[in-house]
Amino acid sequence: MSPAHHAAARGFPAFPARRGGRASGQSFWARQWTAAVEDVWPEQQPLKQGRSLARSGRTGPLTVSPGRVLARTEEGEQTRTTRLTLTVLDDDAWDTVWERAADRPATAEALLAGELPEDLLEAVEDARARMLPGYGDLDADCDCDTPGHPCPHATALAYQLSWLLDTDPWLLPLIRGRSAEQAVEDLKSTLLLRALTAGTPTHADADADADADADADDGDGDGDGGEGSGAPAPAPHNTATDGTAPDAPDAPDGPDGQGGAYDPGTHPHQQAAYTRPRTALPALPPLPEPPAAPGEPLTGIEADPLDRLAADAGLYARELLAHLHGFTDAPPAPPDLWQDTVRLAATHPDPRAVQRLRAGCGRPAGELDRAVAAWRTGGRTALEVLERPWRPTGQQTARARTALAAGWEEELPRIDTDGNHWTLTGRGLQLRLGRDGRWYPYRLHATVWWPAGPPCADPAEALADLTALPDEDAPQPD
Repeated sequence: MSPAHHAAARGFPAFPARRGGRASGQSFWARQWTAAVEDVWPEQQPLKQGRSLARSGRTGPLTVSPGRVLARTEEGEQTRTTRLTLTVLDDDAWDTVWERAADRPATAEALLAGELPEDLLEAVEDARARMLPGYGDLDADCDCDTPGHPCPHATALAYQLSWLLDTDPWLLPLIRGRSAEQAVEDLKSTLLLRALTAGTPTHADADADADADADADDGDGDGDGGEGSGAPAPAPHNTATDGTAPDAPDAPDGPDGQGGAYDPGTHPHQQAAYTRPRTALPALPPLPEPPAAPGEPLTGIEADPLDRLAADAGLYARELLAHLHGFTDAPPAPPDLWQDTVRLAATHPDPRAVQRLRAGCGRPAGELDRAVAAWRTGGRTALEVLERPWRPTGQQTARARTALAAGWEEELPRIDTDGNHWTLTGRGLQLRLGRDGRWYPYRLHATVWWPAGPPCADPAEALADLTALPDEDAPQPD
């Protein structure tokens, strides 16, 4: 295993200024990090100042390395250097972490796939190690003159690290001394060592077997077949004659092949899989009709680009697979003429094709361009959000308002609600709730609402991103 200090440091550019919204990250690991930091540093004043400084755009760039997070803050003509330090876990501690992770098949599988699963935190706690900061573990050093500890620069750096954890939670193990690559290799070594030694009896096992044999030879039980009774062992039950349940079958040889007792709980997951009742597979959806060959290629060549055709086929195959797995009630319907027109215009590489589609679609000028803008942010679902308003239930609206109020740290702007359209009064900004539960941002140009970016599942984060958008001119057709 590589020593912890050999893990590579990583650098990140400074975050731009943010107006409003949450100052901490929203992923599981970001929330855990923020909660731990605020538990170690409970004073509200430096935390509040740190949140404001984190959103100001004056902190950064950031460097994350084993045991340290560093950033520089610009304050007028001065530059402040701030460091957060945490204890790096040694090799023995990491070995124990991987042993505990290997005890959890789902955790190990996720780690090997490059993910950082939430239940790794339980494995770390079982190993009596620390992944999150704690008392006496997290410290800060800054060259500012602030008398209190921690200073606002340190808390701002802690909040910005939570933003990084939203996109790359592996930074947390890196601070403790293991990069993602090292962690996966360490876990592979642990699993391989387990596989190689699974069938090898230990000295303790041999001593236990010997004691068991001795007890069997020298037994002094007073039941039937005991010492001095001279009676033969009782015959096994016969279900055909006495109607009783049969005795358990003879135990198979142990994993070492030497006739050791077999533990039925050794492979519970495999046994559970084989005892599940068999169910019939759902019928496969019908295959789509072969595409008709166009009379005149739009690009002027004999075939449209194959990468676009492959991408469309892959998207449709994914929708079919989602139906087979039960995520949708019905197989995806083929796109209608308008949806297919929008799809082609949004993905076709030749601008001449887009011009022909715009001229021949039979829609008012600009409507195709607006639909294309929506498609590029979220495909068919985003197009439905643009064209088909709907009215959420009262429970859905109340839940959205609660999430927005809980996630917005400043005074909420005034919002007018009309069905799934939430409009910021007098701002020319709007959020639209899609049927997929995501919020789609819109901006008013002249008298027409245009898509303004990709959707977001958190209404507070979507509103913060929307209010932070720079002013821009109306979109121009391709």
